[in-house]
Amino acid sequence: MAATSSAAAVALVSLPFPATSSSSSSSRVSARSHRSLRSGRISSTIRCSSASPNLSAGAPAPAPAPSKPQIELEFVGPKPGEDDSYPVDRAEAASGEKLLRDIMNENKIELYAAYGKVMNCGGGGSCGTCIVEILDGKELLNERTGTENRYLKKKPESWRLACQTIVGNKENSGKVVVQRLPQWKK
Repeated sequence: MAATSSAAAVALVSLPFPATSSSSSSSRVSARSHRSLRSGRISSTIRCSSASPNLSAGAPAPAPAPSKPQIELEFVGPKPGEDDSYPVDRAEAASGEKLLRDIMNENKIELYAAYGKVMNCGGGGSCGTCIVEILDGKELLNERTGTENRYLKKKPESWRLACQTIVGNKENSGKVVVQRLPQWKK
């Protein structure tokens, strides 16, 4: 490994690495490594270098990026528990960056009924199984898409398809309350 001359500091680190008997792992083998391969002893060393950025010792650290507007989400369960209260799951997302379906999947919040778990389209907007009801915060979501209008033609205006619903618009923040599986409500 050739050393380069630059203003950045370079640190060399040697780490043990088990070599394989295959000769395709490296095109350059030192004589010592080659001898140990022939003798049956397999060991080699990897050398890594890392250069630090050009920061002088007294320079201030870069300013942190401004925080993005956040949308708080509450997901109300479809059926009350034994104490007659509805279970609520909470999540938070950067405004305008994700679909409601993705937020629910990332936070392991139940979205689909039994049939939808098996037969959903994976977020393509072609099955209509990811229905949710927006109880509060409708103004923080995008308008209904043509796909939603087609699948939810005879449903209340508050019902949405999670795979078509963008949470926020990159400028707003607030709270959205979502009823999971509204078709199960009594």
